[in-house]
Amino acid sequence: MIELLDLHKKFILEHLHEGDVAVDFTMGNGHDTEFLSKTVGENGRVYAFDIQASAVESTRKNLAAAGCPENYTLIHDSHHNVKNYVSEPIKAGMFNLGYLPGGDKSITTMRATTLPAIEAAIELLGKDAILLIAVYPGHPEGDAEGKEITEYLSTLSRFKVCCTKVQIVNSPTSPYFMMIETK
Repeated sequence: MIELLDLHKKFILEHLHEGDVAVDFTMGNGHDTEFLSKTVGENGRVYAFDIQASAVESTRKNLAAAGCPENYTLIHDSHHNVKNYVSEPIKAGMFNLGYLPGGDKSITTMRATTLPAIEAAIELLGKDAILLIAVYPGHPEGDAEGKEITEYLSTLSRFKVCCTKVQIVNSPTSPYFMMIETK
């Protein structure tokens, strides 16, 4: 069986290296932030976003416990405001849509902010960079988010970016991901 997060890391590691800049657009409990922090190392930079204060605090504790270098900025704000905090080109970005694991399932990422965040993320991507978007279609907003993102990505020039969708065909409510790579 395909392990979504293992594939994410495989693809990210083809683009992200020591000293690079990365963004975790949906911090959650900080597992992606930790992976990005350790990958870019002491000379790199990671920005992580979440609208829930509990996610920021949980991530802060998890990063300290994991021994991550202090190369991260945890931002208690919506990911669609990324350009208020990040101005340099990024080599990698990660979206893990849905709700905070272990948190209030009524608080989810929403199309109204997710699509503008993805548009901004694509604008921030540097050369030979990657953006990964994990979609969870098992709830109504997640399904609608995935459809809207797919529609938007299908309009982008294939001469500027390559957009790929990885999905288990015979399990329509299983999570899937989209990958945007710059040329």
